[in-house]
Amino acid sequence: MTQYKFHPHYLTLTILLIVFGIFFTSFSTDVLAQQPTETPAAVSGLFITVITTEPQINVRMGPSSTVYPVVGVLLTGSTAPALGRSQGGDWIQIEFPSAPGGKGWVYSPLVQVSPPGNLQVVEPPPTPIPPATSTIDPTLAAQFVVQPTTTRLPTFTPAPTLVRIEFEQSANPQSGIPWASIIIALAVLGVIGFLLSLIIRR
Repeated sequence: MTQYKFHPHYLTLTILLIVFGIFFTSFSTDVLAQQPTETPAAVSGLFITVITTEPQINVRMGPSSTVYPVVGVLLTGSTAPALGRSQGGDWIQIEFPSAPGGKGWVYSPLVQVSPPGNLQVVEPPPTPIPPATSTIDPTLAAQFVVQPTTTRLPTFTPAPTLVRIEFEQSANPQSGIPWASIIIALAVLGVIGFLLSLIIRR
């Protein structure tokens, strides 16, 4: 039966290999993680400081206050890395992580570049496309247009004035005896005739 002897050198060699492997792995990982990415700000080393009397300034997507929208604000006294300037120098491009592409533009009279240096001219970003506006079909809209009619409203017409008719009394009456007297006289004669007929029959 073969007997194996324990050699401390093998144990030491195994431990050294494990330690060396762990050390080499951690060292290579740290070196890869610590490699910085070069940006124009890191190369130029220029920063802007907000010096306006207002509490804050707007950061825009491009070098224009009418074309490009606001993407954020910078408080007075805050700083940011400067990346470049517009063609006329009126706007300065800065690092702004919350903006699209991590870059924004500020109006140069509101900031101060330090240390003093020349910034390179940077091309502005593309002009943003304005949102589509809804258009109305004129043919469809014409169907809902109501033309006012020329019919006149009814007007109040006053009732015609009634003509008062008056009968004129005849100036020359046919008889001077009124009709009432004639009727009474005939009635009296009738009564007398009736009484006489009664008396004669007796």
